[in-house]
Amino acid sequence: MTRLLRTIDLADLAGRRRDPVDADTLARAAAILADVDRDGETAVRRWAEDLGDLPAGAPLVIDQHRCRRALETLPGRQREALEACTARVFEFARAQRATQRDLDLSIPGGRAGHTLVPVATAGCYAPGGRYPLPSSVIMTAATARAAGVDTVVVASPRPAPVTLAAAALANADVVLAVGGAQAVAALARGVAGLPACDVVVGPGNRWVTAAKQLVSGRVGIDMLAGPSELLVVAAPSADPDWIAADLLAQAEHDPDAVPLLVTWSTDLAAAVERALGKQLAVLPTADVARAALGNGGVIMVADDGAAAEVSDLIAPEHLQLSVPAPRSFLARCRNYGAAFLGEDSAEVMGDYGAGPNHTLPTGGTARWRGGLSVSTFLQARTWLELDRRAEHYPELLDQSRVLAEMEGLLGHARAATIRR
Repeated sequence: MTRLLRTIDLADLAGRRRDPVDADTLARAAAILADVDRDGETAVRRWAEDLGDLPAGAPLVIDQHRCRRALETLPGRQREALEACTARVFEFARAQRATQRDLDLSIPGGRAGHTLVPVATAGCYAPGGRYPLPSSVIMTAATARAAGVDTVVVASPRPAPVTLAAAALANADVVLAVGGAQAVAALARGVAGLPACDVVVGPGNRWVTAAKQLVSGRVGIDMLAGPSELLVVAAPSADPDWIAADLLAQAEHDPDAVPLLVTWSTDLAAAVERALGKQLAVLPTADVARAALGNGGVIMVADDGAAAEVSDLIAPEHLQLSVPAPRSFLARCRNYGAAFLGEDSAEVMGDYGAGPNHTLPTGGTARWRGGLSVSTFLQARTWLELDRRAEHYPELLDQSRVLAEMEGLLGHARAATIRR
């Protein structure tokens, strides 16, 4: 009988990282972007209709009024959950924004500092293929609003009523009813009366990722996100049924998702394998989850110290710590997108708006970047104000001259010495 969680050798981990998008998808996405650059709204509509995003003749742009109507028609329990999720994301993002401060510093010869300014326009992509993902609307659009962005455009193919309702709660200005590379092209270029966005953010399939990579020279992007990942580090005392449920929750995202378990208990690994079999038998999304389980597996290690080293080697998007002292364990970890401390802190709660953002780095990129936050939408603009009457001003001029002469830039040196 084939095991659901194959054993992964540590030697195999080094080769797990891959480019976020393949060359063929990049080339085909580039053709779509060139089409949109040439024909604008006409090209966006053509691609959207051909690919099934948009019925023929349907409006490309959905206004706030229609989004609010969708919110009003939601069943009470759904609306309540969506409102609570949005409120928590807003609260966390606004608290983040409060930690981002302007700087005004005394320096030799005067003062220097920076001013944090939000971008004017943000494009927020929310997938809408297999399932509507209102949580992605909230995570991106609400965070942009909390950062102070003036205009927020949500893009999502075939937006369901719950997607429009989420856009209303996140206070998005409009929804562009388009997906894929053509949506990213539209957000970056501006079509149908919409402004070109300064930043394009949000998760998506390989076409979205390819398009984001291609437009990153003209607009800001958050990251190039690949398939979603979960790494569960589990002590022998962890609950195997809970771990199996968490792995399957990750696996049902997409056939390319990567669910991983790291443990130093063979008994626990065997119990998780049995629990996976039982839960898969009654899971409606079992076909997708079973395929994704093949991308992951179980990594057996000697102890919790080795588990921390493996975690840092993988640099997972989601790091779930099912261990007795999760804060102590986390102190030994450097690379992860988001950490979930203890068995009660299920990753699924992070997906659905406990507060922190769920748009996170994948594919090992957590080694050098964090997830989406208000900082994604802020520019640190520096300034310098010097005074020739200040005590150290002549010293600063002379040092600038010396460095300019070292670099052979005599015009720079003269611009300094002329101010003596």
